[in-house]
Amino acid sequence: MQNLKSYLITDPNYFSDNPKIFKQTLENILKLHKIDFACFRDKTSTNFEELAKLFLNSCKEYKIEKIFLNSNIDLAKNLGFDGVHLNSKQFNQIEFTKTLNLITIISCHNFEELKIANDKKIDFVTYSPIFDTPNKGKAKGIENLKSAIKQFQNLKIIALGGIINKHQIYEISQTNAYGFASIRYFHYMI
Repeated sequence: MQNLKSYLITDPNYFSDNPKIFKQTLENILKLHKIDFACFRDKTSTNFEELAKLFLNSCKEYKIEKIFLNSNIDLAKNLGFDGVHLNSKQFNQIEFTKTLNLITIISCHNFEELKIANDKKIDFVTYSPIFDTPNKGKAKGIENLKSAIKQFQNLKIIALGGIINKHQIYEISQTNAYGFASIRYFHYMI
C-alpha cells in the first residue's frame, strides 16, 4: 500500500463550538491518528475565529505538516495558516492565494473542474464524493477516481467523500491518489 497523505477536515456536527470540547475532541483525534494535513471547516459557529485559532495551535503542537482554513483567504493569511482550502465556487481566487504565499487546495467534483485546477497549477485538489455521502450526490467510485488520476497526472488528487473505514482507504491506496480526506473517518475510529 502506497503512503497516502491523510487529511482531516473538521465539521461542527462532529466537533463542538464550545472551545474546551472542541480542543479535547481535536486532540483525541490527533493523538490517535497519523494526520498529515488538517483543515478547519465550520460554516455555522459564531465563534469561528476563536475556534480557528485553537485549531491552528493544536495542529502546530502535534506537528501537522500542512494546516488549512476553509474558504476564508484573508483570515487564513492573518492567523498564520499554511494555506486555504477553497470551495468549488472560488476558482477565480487561486491566483490571489498564490500572491499571499498560501498553499492552496480546491474542491473539485468533475473533470471540468479538475482541468481548470490543473491549468491554474493548484497545489492540491480534493475530488469528491468517491463513496456515498449524505447530501453530496451520486458517488463517483474507485474507477472514476482512477480515471481522474490517469487523465490529470500532474494534479495531487486527494480522494474525499464517504470515507469511513480502512477498507475504503485501502481501495484508494490502489489508485495512485495523493491522499484521502475525511470528516467522519477520524471520528469513527476513536
